Amino acid sequence: MSYQNAVKYLESFINYENIPSWRYKESVGLKRIQSFLQAIGNPQDSLRCVHIAGSKGKGSTCAFIAYILREAGYTTGLYTSPHLSDFRERIRILKPISRCQAQNDFEGLITKNYLEKLVARLKPAIKRFNENSPYGTLSFFEVYTALAFSYFKAKRVDFLVVETGLGGRLDATNVVRPLVCAITPISYEHTDKLGNTLSAIAKEKSGIIKPGPVYSLNGNPCIVVTAPQAKEAMLEIRLRARECAVTLLKVNRRKLLPGYSPACWRRTSFKLPLIGAHQEVNASVAIGVIMALRRQGIKISCGSVRRGIRRTIWPGRCEVVAREPLIVLDGAQNIASAQVLKKAIKDNFKYKNLILILGISKDKDIKGICAVLKSLADTVILTMANTPRATDPGVLAGYFPGKKIIMTSAVKEAVDLAMAQACRKDLILAAGSLFVVAEARDLFSAEGFMTGR
Repeated sequence: MSYQNAVKYLESFINYENIPSWRYKESVGLKRIQSFLQAIGNPQDSLRCVHIAGSKGKGSTCAFIAYILREAGYTTGLYTSPHLSDFRERIRILKPISRCQAQNDFEGLITKNYLEKLVARLKPAIKRFNENSPYGTLSFFEVYTALAFSYFKAKRVDFLVVETGLGGRLDATNVVRPLVCAITPISYEHTDKLGNTLSAIAKEKSGIIKPGPVYSLNGNPCIVVTAPQAKEAMLEIRLRARECAVTLLKVNRRKLLPGYSPACWRRTSFKLPLIGAHQEVNASVAIGVIMALRRQGIKISCGSVRRGIRRTIWPGRCEVVAREPLIVLDGAQNIASAQVLKKAIKDNFKYKNLILILGISKDKDIKGICAVLKSLADTVILTMANTPRATDPGVLAGYFPGKKIIMTSAVKEAVDLAMAQACRKDLILAAGSLFVVAEARDLFSAEGFMTGR
């Protein structure tokens, strides 16, 4: 099987990430993925996992954890979603390297050759399962998750850091048995699927918390780390932790983990490579996870934590890809993310005018995102990514009264217009959707605007 045929085969499965509206609870669940994983030998059961859920900051938190573990000398798997340019970005292995060795944006992603061999090996099992499954056929995310677990088992990673896809309780990744799990900040997102209150959303997210000592290295229950949360979200997380009889550690806004963090691990002693005050919270949650692993006897030094955080790379999140003019990319996809992006821009950059390239998926809070980002922009270039989920720019235009608006039908057109208008002291911000960010990032890279590291 060629790589192109492997990709074509994977793309033949239903991919809910590309569908604007679908029935969540009727379409997803754990029985189907559990049944298939059992048919291929439950590869996930041999993996020592850290599992992360939340509304924002999941990916960054996973990256911090993975880079810290790598600096501590562990070969670390990293399974995240969605991807920016290549779906192989979702499956990566970070191997210990020398401190002077150069890094790249998507270090350790699964090779094309290995992916095609893995698809060829699992294809007969997938076919048999789909022909006989009482739970329906596998989705793209379920197939890819199974591929990932098989890959990480074959590569014998020391640890696997897993980001949930959508929600948590019913997510295909929720078959893992984590040593530690964590909940990043919870905010309103996917309300048509997860619920229209923070309590309902938190209940879905905290579904990754599981009972029992079988998930621990030393016989103790799994440890759960949570970021600061709104009161109603925290109540749900505490309730779930109490039901599962697990230890709950909360990251404090002023201190890392009161009464638990060594003095040398104070948040103020770390140099964050990712821009924005919200990354302090993500890094703190990551450090909390690392300390929870230490409680289970895993050796990770303070120096490894510092180096891991300093060397973390997570593209597409308040990422500066060029200067003069400044070009910043950020996949802010809900109100909370838009708010932290707005603060990060104001706190970290000086510029004359801001040109906003904006495209938003249909299933997002379009009105809320536009309301937050409107005041940032001097010029708004509305666009749409090459996906069925993209909102027509004409719909977005209604949320920017009084602003200078340019409507485009493709991200390339928007990027070309922004570059033509921008002066050296201006800032171009591409935001609103990871689909838009991915296309813009590829364009800037192809044109030689990426600054490098």
